Amino acid sequence: MSQSLARLCVHLVFSTKHRECLLLDSIRKDLHAYIATVLKNMECPALIINSVEDHIHILLDLNRTISISYVMEHVKKTSSKWLKTQSQALAKFGWQAGYGAFAVSESNIPAVRKYIEAQQEHHHKMTFQEEYRAFLTKNRISYNERYVWD
Repeated sequence: MSQSLARLCVHLVFSTKHRECLLLDSIRKDLHAYIATVLKNMECPALIINSVEDHIHILLDLNRTISISYVMEHVKKTSSKWLKTQSQALAKFGWQAGYGAFAVSESNIPAVRKYIEAQQEHHHKMTFQEEYRAFLTKNRISYNERYVWD
């Protein structure tokens, strides 16, 4: 083949450090827009971004030349620096060290979009920890509970 083609949709999930409730309504829309711009500049366009107070979900098209770990490092670093400038209450903001990355097939994109859109409603019934464990189990990812949370 003379051309390399790929479409890799990835659902990313990560939380604030110690799951602190810092992603308030007053900053959320701007944060999503900021992260969307960072991803667009990396040629990894976001299909949807949504968050609740302690964590964020991003569905994106991963550029075939960039690793997920690089995307996460860059998104966390730049958004953390940006958040720290938004208010005194966010001056010491940090994201958790880890993240979850889950492949999404083309046929499941609408369902994942709907799931991400409904985060506020969803978390009236389930905590972030319960949600994240369910993702890991559903995707058959083995983990040690001791190292999942920071």
